[in-house]
Amino acid sequence: MSLENLSPAAGATQRQGKRLGRGQGSGKGGTAARGHKGAKSRSGYSKKIGFEGGQMPLQRRVPKFGFKNINRVEYKGINLDTLQGLAQDKKVKTEVTFEKFVELRLAGKNELVKILGRGKLDTALKVSAHKFSASAKAAIEAAGGEAVTL
Repeated sequence: MSLENLSPAAGATQRQGKRLGRGQGSGKGGTAARGHKGAKSRSGYSKKIGFEGGQMPLQRRVPKFGFKNINRVEYKGINLDTLQGLAQDKKVKTEVTFEKFVELRLAGKNELVKILGRGKLDTALKVSAHKFSASAKAAIEAAGGEAVTL
């Protein structure tokens, strides 16, 4: 074993491909495979997202209308018939919490939940959610349950 016999372990190195701009003898000198002139031949070039070669980009061609409220709060709606189904399938007993909604994949952990009034509720449930519609709250309380706002 001597210094001239040493080599890297098998698989330890990978070929990096041709080195560009290292003289004419390399076959990739001169323009370094970038062609002549133009934006793409310059260092630091990067085209903008949506750039269409100077044509008016799609996001500027399409007409914009309406109003987008940046303060809008989005709720995941869960109806009373869904809650009744959970009670019938014995997935919930007396209490339905936000954690239970996430566990049953009815809502995501970062979503806000609103209970809506479609369907009928026969089971007395203590329901915890971020918001309730008036009809849903009345139906839960009429069934002997409790609506807890988080």
